[in-house]
Amino acid sequence: MSVQLVVRVPISLMASVDDLVAEGVFESRSAAVRAGLETVLDAERRAATGRAIVAGYTRLPQTDDDELASPDAARAMIAEEPW
Repeated sequence: MSVQLVVRVPISLMASVDDLVAEGVFESRSAAVRAGLETVLDAERRAATGRAIVAGYTRLPQTDDDELASPDAARAMIAEEPW
């Protein structure tokens, strides 16, 4: 199912979209708008993940022991691989 959106955009922006459609980058104006919305939503999801990571490290900062243990843990995981 889909929903039709009605939006107003500056003529210069629509002209740029039309250029992309003419160049074959997008199949249609609608495809370009969908791709733009998907890009914005993906960027926001990634930013939210980044903010959550920062908040986690702010609440529970990495210690020197954690930093020293990381290479040892990585080596142990690699050593356990069956290759």
